[in-house]
Amino acid sequence: MAGCVALPLSAAQTLPLPPEDVDLVGQVQVIKALHEDTLLDIARRSHLGHDEIVIANPAVDRWMPGEGTPITLPTRYILPDAERTGLVLNIPEMRLYHYPKAKRGEPHVLKTYPVSVGRMDWSTPLGKTSIASKQKDPAWRPPASIRAEAAARGEPLPEIVPPGPHNPLGQYALRLSVPGYLIHGTDKPWGIGMRVTHGCMRLYPEDSETVFKEVAVGTQVQLVNQPVKVGWVEGTLYMEVHPPLEEDIARKNSLMNIALDVLDQALQKRRVAVSGQAIRDAVEQQTGMPVAISRDAIQEANAR
Repeated sequence: MAGCVALPLSAAQTLPLPPEDVDLVGQVQVIKALHEDTLLDIARRSHLGHDEIVIANPAVDRWMPGEGTPITLPTRYILPDAERTGLVLNIPEMRLYHYPKAKRGEPHVLKTYPVSVGRMDWSTPLGKTSIASKQKDPAWRPPASIRAEAAARGEPLPEIVPPGPHNPLGQYALRLSVPGYLIHGTDKPWGIGMRVTHGCMRLYPEDSETVFKEVAVGTQVQLVNQPVKVGWVEGTLYMEVHPPLEEDIARKNSLMNIALDVLDQALQKRRVAVSGQAIRDAVEQQTGMPVAISRDAIQEANAR
């Protein structure tokens, strides 16, 4: 789909929820940059994060893409391997999936948002938790460790940062049952989609408002680490690869080994011939976009 698209900032990325045997949602789009655009402007309008739009457009200048430059929007996703309920955050993907309960007579949908997550020395936790509480216009009480880090940089923090435009939590905060961790807005929206936090999960301000209003206290939250996802649609197997977390690389957990383990689990449930070259390319390129790895599907595409 080509053309100039200017999405309102309040428009969440809402997609039909597929049946259980289908794992892909959305479609990759190509638009044209406006004269005044940066890649980050386009990312925010399209509910994409910094890293994912940069990776999808490696030859484009992120600050001055240029009027009319084609921009790939990586807006097709393989759903994480997790229960399709509540909130699911795939940390290496830096993307939050919300599976709201459908009202009677309405179709089932999912909503998805880019997030910032914890950097290597302040990792975001893994596992199942829930939303413990919600707060509008929260004050921020930085822990002693964060205050010490800021002081070492010559940027001392007060014990309490009051609500307002310079509050790092933004206007909306959802506290997890895991002590000390929140899903919240931000006063630095250009950092969404990067590993820049002290473990919390940041959303664009407009997305944090939507999530705050739509996600109830007690909602389940699943925090997963899936740099490689595989999924089915119409008999074709796809693979989606994201750059792994630095600490996984430090543990010498090979991305190819991760990919082969994930693939083996998928093929135990449903058999199909796969292309070794397609798998190697996906692991090497790490585009964050689903690619077909079924041999028959690749041969059919090449024959067109």
